[in-house]
Amino acid sequence: MTGGKDAEKQLASFLAKYTQEIADLGEDIRGEMRKLYPTALELVYDNYNALVIGYGPSEKPTEAIFSIVLYPKWVSLFFLQAKGLPDPDRILCGSGTVARHIVLPSAAALHLPEVRSLMREAVAIAKAPFDSKGVHRLIIRSISPTQRPRRPAGEDEVSAVRPTAKIQRKKAPAGARS
Repeated sequence: MTGGKDAEKQLASFLAKYTQEIADLGEDIRGEMRKLYPTALELVYDNYNALVIGYGPSEKPTEAIFSIVLYPKWVSLFFLQAKGLPDPDRILCGSGTVARHIVLPSAAALHLPEVRSLMREAVAIAKAPFDSKGVHRLIIRSISPTQRPRRPAGEDEVSAVRPTAKIQRKKAPAGARS
């Protein structure tokens, strides 16, 4: 487990395995998450299937509230404590009884009203709250020795991120970063 500047360098090396489009999207979303939750700890798992960056109030993975997950063709925002999370706009994907997700076509999607509402509710029902006086840290938790390819098979670049239908149709509010 590493932290500090070494962790940032390691994370950059993990992101470099992806196409530029996915790496940039992941960094943009990470930047917005850091602004929204400045005291959250970022827990990084370079897993077999994907690169996962969890956001939680402590180093306990079970207390993480969100994670962004980079796949070869898209980036998802997971709600890790989604059991009982109201989804009136029906934008959550997956059939998980605990974790559910949305695919993010841009970092600006984090500012859409239906996404912000889900995020606020997820924080409100979380097992442990973010510490308002906490200090951000980036922590590399694990690196899988074997991994699936981080780039789409037979493609040098991804032409489009796979968005969810409801997220794709809505435009980001004025002033939101994309």
